[in-house]
Amino acid sequence: MPETISTLEDWLDYIEKLHAKPIDLGLDRMKEMIRRLGIGFASPVITVAGTNGKGSTCTFIETIFREAGFRTALHTSPHLLRFNERALLNGREIDDDSLIRAFREVEEARAGMPLTYFEFTGLGILKCFQDAKPDVVILEIGLGGRLDAINAIDPDVSVVAAVGIDHTAFLGDTREKIGLEKAHIFRSGRPAICSDPEPPQSLIQYAHEIGAKLSLINRDFLVTEHEDGSFRFSGAEGTLELPRPGLAGENQYRNAAGAIAAVLALKERLPVDGEAFARGIARARITARFERVADAPCETILDVGHNPQAAEVLADNLRRYKRPGELTLAVFGMLTDKDRARVTATLAPEIDEWFYAGLPGPRGGEAALLAPFLEAAGAAPSAMTPSETVPQALEKARARARELKEAGRDVRIIIFGSFVTVGEALACLAREGIRR
Repeated sequence: MPETISTLEDWLDYIEKLHAKPIDLGLDRMKEMIRRLGIGFASPVITVAGTNGKGSTCTFIETIFREAGFRTALHTSPHLLRFNERALLNGREIDDDSLIRAFREVEEARAGMPLTYFEFTGLGILKCFQDAKPDVVILEIGLGGRLDAINAIDPDVSVVAAVGIDHTAFLGDTREKIGLEKAHIFRSGRPAICSDPEPPQSLIQYAHEIGAKLSLINRDFLVTEHEDGSFRFSGAEGTLELPRPGLAGENQYRNAAGAIAAVLALKERLPVDGEAFARGIARARITARFERVADAPCETILDVGHNPQAAEVLADNLRRYKRPGELTLAVFGMLTDKDRARVTATLAPEIDEWFYAGLPGPRGGEAALLAPFLEAAGAAPSAMTPSETVPQALEKARARARELKEAGRDVRIIIFGSFVTVGEALACLAREGIRR
């Protein structure tokens, strides 16, 4: 029973088991619970959605505001190692005790109302944010937009990053359908920003229908990259000359631009100067977005890309940062409800050897389920090494990297395919003191 639960881990286990049966998606429960808990924010709220790029966009926004001296609250999902990663106050994870107190309030207020895991935990995080009284609240949408629990909070500014194909069972199987779902985070009369260079027409039309103040990249604001990696942001508010983004990858210029546009939309309430923009862009950090985490036994990169659009970005980054003659070893695991065929086909030209693994849970599946996709993508049987688990695959890849380096070859390891894959690899690295 809740009154006997004393640890955050036990609370999360209780919440997960509370409503194991499927619950219809919708915002009515969230809105009622928000009313019961009295959740509301006097400070501006920024909501960010997108198939890819939303986590990076949130991080750029949060870091810029923090560099400008404002107190920030940031919600993201999912987490990799600890649930607390989902809730940051001024760049630091909320402590267990604060989350437990908030969960107790949610449990008491729900009075038997069924809630999904994401609704229950999201309400707890929102309650923690309200109690902290930050200057700005940044909320990442977990799934789509229209029916996502976080969309029950009305934002002052909304951002949609890249729109791609993912979660088709809930959002639809075309960019137009998915774009419309994500556009529902826009609000009438308020700034609505899209940093996808090819925004779905459905998103544009919905913004016009509700009277949102739509700003599009390459129309209302522009990014011009310089040879040294720095870039210029140009928009109605003026021009900013900025350093290379702290997050690696060509896509991060677009994500940074969307973040800058969002911050500028609040300039009357939260003014930010050029130096804070520059520091925020350069100092932004986020786990596993083409993140280099180790140099031994070779360069090791983490990327949570798990859908076709993210795979295209990852493939481009692998090409862009490859040294002449360098071999690339992949530690790979992917959930069964994802587009494994397109992801493997996109990445296959950039991967020399695959160390693929099964993943836990009902959506995981054995490593053998990935083999046909790798073969169809053109991987040679001699370049495919299966493992039961991600830690085993990582161990084999690192052993192979040491062997290649002893033979005088340049080599790197890329770990990707799922948040689960990266999370399990991170746990292994943490035990070695490579990561926290």
